Amino acid sequence: MKHRVLGRQSALEVSAVGLGCMGFTQSYPPYLPKEEAVTVIRKAVELGVTFFDTAEVYGPFENEKLLGEALKPVRDQVVLATKFGFNFGQYRLDETGRPTSLNSSPKAIRKAVEGSLSRLQTDHIDLYYQHRVDPNTPIEIVADTVKQLIQEGKVLHWGLSEAAADTVRRAHAVCPLTAVQSEYSMWYRKPEEELLPALEELGIGFVPFSPLGKAVLTGRFGKDTTFGKDDFRSQIPRFQPENLKNNIVLAEYVADWAKKKETTPARVALGWLLVQKPWIVPIPGTKRVERIEENIGGAEIIFTQEELSQIRAVLQTIPITGERYPEEQERLTGK
Repeated sequence: MKHRVLGRQSALEVSAVGLGCMGFTQSYPPYLPKEEAVTVIRKAVELGVTFFDTAEVYGPFENEKLLGEALKPVRDQVVLATKFGFNFGQYRLDETGRPTSLNSSPKAIRKAVEGSLSRLQTDHIDLYYQHRVDPNTPIEIVADTVKQLIQEGKVLHWGLSEAAADTVRRAHAVCPLTAVQSEYSMWYRKPEEELLPALEELGIGFVPFSPLGKAVLTGRFGKDTTFGKDDFRSQIPRFQPENLKNNIVLAEYVADWAKKKETTPARVALGWLLVQKPWIVPIPGTKRVERIEENIGGAEIIFTQEELSQIRAVLQTIPITGERYPEEQERLTGK
């Protein structure tokens, strides 16, 4: 497994491809029995994955408990990333069953970190993200609170998730950020406009979640695919039948490149992401060992500059229709 470094001022070395663990307990049923999930996570470590992403809100709490049990025997070999910022005192859910209430007050952050440390069965969190920017708590106060946690040794590095470039700059000025997390893939490229240039300037790593476009770039779905009501994709506008019929053109294009490279669409999509910047570390999610093996192979895909230019030109001609989140969830991003 190749490795990469997140952050210039507060460097954190991780495997070039991490594992997003949300799907073990949320959004993409059916879920594995706990014993099977533990086996899959430990197998990921054996395969060379050292970077694991979770959050207190996944479950809620159950995902952190799962990772705490699975990774306890190898805790010193892995990097654990988790997140704070949702309001469990006023746990309001949207129509998709996802939380929308935020709280990043210093008191809430301190309560959150103690809970995460306990569930993860560890004395420190390697990378601690604010999950969504709380409009009621200035980011400078959030940054200062996390700075204190770093001084106390409870947190080693910190980051932001789905934050705007200006917010990133303000937070970084108070306490240097190691990484910013957001959706990014051939399927969603908005971070290229303002966020990625800011991260490059400031020396902050980037961790794309949904790097396979919630599995659409793997070639798994067709124009007539429908999703069960418990699958989060069923609530996402760009996965609605009228939009998916148009959007699947991109997946077909990725599949064509997979044939040219004699590999899989997933590896093409991840390889393309990895070659964009040396400080990008995607965290594809899966519950299957064979998919982990496939995904980490994305780090071996090589593109020439001519191929990258060709891909970029075609991507700009393929319009993706429909928003990436339901309306209430989208309102929580880009702050």
